[in-house]
Amino acid sequence: MALRFSKMHGLGNDFVVVDCRARPFILDAAAIRRLGDRHFGVGFDQLLTVETARDPDCAFAYGIWNTDGTPSGQCGNGLRCIARWLARDGALGEGATRLESPSGPVQVELLADGHVRADMGEPRFAPERIPFLAEEEADRYAVDVVGRDVEIGAVSMGNPHAVVEVSDAAAAPVAVLGPQIEHSPSFPQGCNVGFAQIVARDAIRLRVWERGVGETLACGSGACAAVAVLRRRGLVDADVRVGLPGGELRVRWEGPGHPLWMSGPASFVFEGEYDV
Repeated sequence: MALRFSKMHGLGNDFVVVDCRARPFILDAAAIRRLGDRHFGVGFDQLLTVETARDPDCAFAYGIWNTDGTPSGQCGNGLRCIARWLARDGALGEGATRLESPSGPVQVELLADGHVRADMGEPRFAPERIPFLAEEEADRYAVDVVGRDVEIGAVSMGNPHAVVEVSDAAAAPVAVLGPQIEHSPSFPQGCNVGFAQIVARDAIRLRVWERGVGETLACGSGACAAVAVLRRRGLVDADVRVGLPGGELRVRWEGPGHPLWMSGPASFVFEGEYDV
């Protein structure tokens, strides 16, 4: 059977998008891993499915799977790609549109410059909402990593994130600390790990080790998580430019009680068919 797909990316964070509105998604974890293999398959950071909404207040739903076949609760770059895909299909009009993500409703809006603006919801810091194992909520936690403590911030943007402040993102030990923190017992479901360098009150640099994927060129939810943690600590302003290896995102969060907004590009690469 031929699986039709669109290849897309958001700042180099790349996706395979599959239309599942007319028929259900049938690939199991092993098949997703084969499709995601960059040598023997198509290759992607995440697989995205466009689905019929189950929530009557949402126009469409979407699903997210990592390269290792595991499901994900949210993906900011993927959300923007879903919006652009729906717009090209003629299914997304002007103004804000409500979509059903695996972790709940979100809103997207097409901007005049071709970028997509997304309401990522309010960051969740309560440990049980992340989930993160801690006796009480705090701005900073010490996580044991191979016998030494690493200071992190913990937050959920629909998926769990650890944020590590660093003096130089380019020199951060992402490949070493990333997987160690991802699999820390403190995160029962694993986590994405962001290494954030503050450049100014309105700018940071960021590298992200994604749960079930590895380091990616960009991570939308990771950018949101980093700004949320740093904003809560009073280290950045409401509007922040987030520089990632693949390009720049804009994140705005006014603080507790307000949703966090992210904007950035989403691009088509090619269309194809894959023999399942």
